[in-house]
Amino acid sequence: MMWTLLVTPFTEFAFMQRALAGALMLSLSACPVGVFLTLRRMSLTGDAMAHAILPGAAAGFLIFGLEIWPMTLGGLIAGALVALGAGAVARLTVQHEDASMAAFYLISLSVGVVMVSLRGSSVDLMHVLFGTVLALDDAALLLIGLVLAVTALAFCVLWRALVAECLDPLFLRSVSGWGTVVHFAFLGLVVLNLVAGFQALGTLLSVGLMILPAAAARFWTQSVLPMVALAVGIGALSSASGLLLSYHLSLPSGPAITLSAGAAYLLSVIFAPRGLLVPRLPRRSHRTA
Repeated sequence: MMWTLLVTPFTEFAFMQRALAGALMLSLSACPVGVFLTLRRMSLTGDAMAHAILPGAAAGFLIFGLEIWPMTLGGLIAGALVALGAGAVARLTVQHEDASMAAFYLISLSVGVVMVSLRGSSVDLMHVLFGTVLALDDAALLLIGLVLAVTALAFCVLWRALVAECLDPLFLRSVSGWGTVVHFAFLGLVVLNLVAGFQALGTLLSVGLMILPAAAARFWTQSVLPMVALAVGIGALSSASGLLLSYHLSLPSGPAITLSAGAAYLLSVIFAPRGLLVPRLPRRSHRTA
């Protein structure tokens, strides 16, 4: 019975195998990026960037239809422009980066929805906004795999600088001239992983697999490397359980994955060592005779 519920869907159906492979690769790639977003208190920046890629993806859709590479390239260009524009406004004016990022992403989201609506149907709009993880093809899996490889290489090269910037960005800038470079390189990784998740989870939900497992992992440990490993594990488990819920209950696959990650987050909030319940439990005092 348990085998039929948990394993059979992935052994009998090729579309479930592709969906699981894509979601697991996204977990390996996006969840570590989400950990650094949460540590840098930039979680909402990730959400803003997820909306910012929409106009570029919509432009690719208008010209080429639902083709992955044009939409991916358009999303990368749009995300990079928004990140650079918001950063420039924050550094050259009195406005803080969170406000400029919010302004840019609201404009981008509105422009993207209008662009998709000009040519596509409501079905196309839903595909762009919420993704189709059960329809991943070889091109989509190749894209996700490439982004995973680039992300892994970037973390190997930039790991110490990223950790230092999370702990004390002013110190990194004072001892090295690479602070700004590391910051924008990290934003580039955010955009890359959001674009990779775009085909599977859509522009509105691709950030969910990035942020929710990372936010959940932070309740269990304070060390960065264990936090990354735990976030990847939570992301992988959420992906598999979300796909199973989608298969057995006929739910939309992207929202089901995000809801599974949300459930892991809520359980961590309540039961984790750094959550609501455990720190408030009475502790036994050890008395010596």
